[in-house]
Amino acid sequence: MAITRESAFEANIEAHLLGNGWHSLEPAAYDRKTGVFGDEVIAFVQASQPKAWHQLVTRHGGEATAREKFLKVVVAALDHRGTISVLRSPVKDSGVSVRLCYFKPASGLNEEQTQRYAVNRLGVVRQLHHSESNPGDSLDLTLVVNGIPVATAELKNPLTQQNIEHAMAQYRADRNPSDVIFRARTLVHFAVDPHRVAMTTRLARDATVFLPFDQGSRGAGNTGTAGNPPATQGYQTAYLWEQVWQRDAWLDLLGSFIHVEGDRVLFPRFHQWHAVRSILAATYRDGAGVDRLVQHSAGSGKSNTIAWTAHALSRLHGPDDAPIFDKVVVITDRKVLDRQLQDTVAGLEHTPGTIVRIDENSAQLKEALE
Repeated sequence: MAITRESAFEANIEAHLLGNGWHSLEPAAYDRKTGVFGDEVIAFVQASQPKAWHQLVTRHGGEATAREKFLKVVVAALDHRGTISVLRSPVKDSGVSVRLCYFKPASGLNEEQTQRYAVNRLGVVRQLHHSESNPGDSLDLTLVVNGIPVATAELKNPLTQQNIEHAMAQYRADRNPSDVIFRARTLVHFAVDPHRVAMTTRLARDATVFLPFDQGSRGAGNTGTAGNPPATQGYQTAYLWEQVWQRDAWLDLLGSFIHVEGDRVLFPRFHQWHAVRSILAATYRDGAGVDRLVQHSAGSGKSNTIAWTAHALSRLHGPDDAPIFDKVVVITDRKVLDRQLQDTVAGLEHTPGTIVRIDENSAQLKEALE
């Protein structure tokens, strides 16, 4: 595909998203002071939780006051708790509990939750003037969930003598980490050109560290070298918006993969995400009792892949809507890895009591299994 302008690359990505469950948001709808798209937040709550919204309107004495006060509660929660916590757990205003996102239920038995999940509003913004410190600056793409910015992307086109390296340099040199959108809203930032993708979860000027987010030269799950396989048509990096930003996949990333610990955000690299999803798909298809093998090279994040896989399998339901596994046991042959895995698994979102550390003797394991 011949692309001669960065804007054409940007437009093609946006067009794919708009045709697959996303909608376009105007840059002017963003409030740089609060770091949210207020109308989107309210629209989601009204559509997904009409009773809760009616309660807020009644208690605050009108729509306008309810909107103003509720948005203040949301912004305060984002500043205090962070984006992932606010997306996963309710906020409370005047005694009314309100959710800012619904994630896909593990089974199809909860019809109300399934309906609310369908109401999530995923928006894409082109050329968002995001910065309080430099109002003229704009981000190529910003991804928004129910009014909350969650990711950004800078796009470059080698045919205009710019590539992924220039996108990373732009994040380091031209993006102010103190702006609210970077400091307290978005979770991940992608540097993208038609051939390669890199990502970071923390902007820190020259200290910003980007990690590859490529499939590998022979495609995901195949032995190869760095980069992406040749594209027979379209872009080599189309997997980013066709697979990772696919509506259900993106909400699953926000709901099940991303882990926040203090100022550190853990976001899976592509090979980790692909490995977990491949195992889940195969297990859903074939059921329990089939051996699987995941190969990771040294330093490629195997502990996190194991943790994400165990966590996801514990919630996996089959076509009959029944859990496939009663329990998931993680066994390692190294004490250091064992402790690391215990910390990682325990750090993922879970119902209290569902994860048990076995760190003393086999009697603990026997008790946990019983």
